[in-house]
Amino acid sequence: MINPSIDLQDLREKIYIKAKSEPDWRFWGLYVHVCKIETIEEAYRQAKANNGAPGIDGVSFKDIEEQGREAFLQAIQEDLLTGNYQPQRNRQKEIPKGNGKTRTLGIATIRDRVVQGALKLIIEPIFEADFQEGSYGYRPGKQAAEAIERVSAAIIQGKTRVIDLDLKAYFDNVRHHILLEKVAKRINDDKIMHLLKQILKANGKKGVAQGSVCSPLLANLYLNEVDKMLEKAKEVTKNDQYTNLEYARFADDLVVLVDGHLRQEKLLGQVYKRLIEELTKLEVEVNAEKTRVVDLTKDESFSFLGFDFKRVRGKTGKWYPQKTPRSKKRTELLEKLKQEFRRLQTQALDVVIYTINPIIRGWVNYYRIGHSSRCFNYIRDWVEKKVRRHLMKVRKRKGYGWKRWSKEMLYQECGLFDDYQIRYFQAKPKAFPVR
Repeated sequence: MINPSIDLQDLREKIYIKAKSEPDWRFWGLYVHVCKIETIEEAYRQAKANNGAPGIDGVSFKDIEEQGREAFLQAIQEDLLTGNYQPQRNRQKEIPKGNGKTRTLGIATIRDRVVQGALKLIIEPIFEADFQEGSYGYRPGKQAAEAIERVSAAIIQGKTRVIDLDLKAYFDNVRHHILLEKVAKRINDDKIMHLLKQILKANGKKGVAQGSVCSPLLANLYLNEVDKMLEKAKEVTKNDQYTNLEYARFADDLVVLVDGHLRQEKLLGQVYKRLIEELTKLEVEVNAEKTRVVDLTKDESFSFLGFDFKRVRGKTGKWYPQKTPRSKKRTELLEKLKQEFRRLQTQALDVVIYTINPIIRGWVNYYRIGHSSRCFNYIRDWVEKKVRRHLMKVRKRKGYGWKRWSKEMLYQECGLFDDYQIRYFQAKPKAFPVR
């Protein structure tokens, strides 16, 4: 995240502090800050840093820069100030999920992304002050690795009964009237509410578009009452220094872990019932086929944020949580790399390595906090063979060139990615907003 200017950053901090200290306060006079050119410029900088594709109007960042960035941003400010702003529909893009299914991403125009970014910059601190500790999805200063470690720590503490909850088409079914009521509990600004309603209604009567700037914040707000219920349950079940319950949520991916002792069997049923009650209020449907209650003491496993979690006994006789990359995620990575090798089959090796290294690095950096050595070894060997085959095909030869090219040449001289080391995750607490 690019750091905003000092004035805007100070404003966000003041809003956050006010919201944190007065949970019932309703903020007013916010729209003027959304319309400030300083806020709009920062929203544009953040949008450009993400380097997203054009929306339905086909206008790219290159087009905007060539035609004049300042005039583009001033036109947005003018539309917001005069009330003439009208968002356009998102461009729909299907992203493969596996098993033949797809996820629809909504790609907003750059103009709409800037407006959403400006709105988010002003209202985000309010709701960040209200969000719970167990919520990690797309929040400033939070990351998926922290949620994964939270789950691991719960398993170590003996929370071996797991509710692995799957929400059916969550983002597509968020009810606008419920969401707007939640926003209105903290914001008393008609212009802000009107702008937010415009953004929501531009793409249908329900749902928040996956891929839009505001959707992560709004999706977290929608489920915040579920998080609060789980936090209260933690307090009620506190036993000495530990609670008998833990949870972690990343957007719509939620797991709840309950102490595995028989005396907590009733607690498991109660929590599951309360979850269903809270989700029913929100008109969120649970996917019965994918939602499971897992018992880790019976050699069962569950998945969370791309890892398979299982309870295994170590060499010392102690039980610990083993988290390994899901085979599905490994397959997706190799398929993506395979497509790049096929696309670049006539290119020089340095072009191939320049293209595939960032893909491998990003994937490995995410999964290196787990028990991923065996998976990494497989990927490393697979990639090396593909590189060798590429070199041989360019020379119209068969085989892998084991004698022709050494490992040192591929990794040290050619620069093929080779950092597959496992590293322990170390949390770095950050105050809001991230500096």
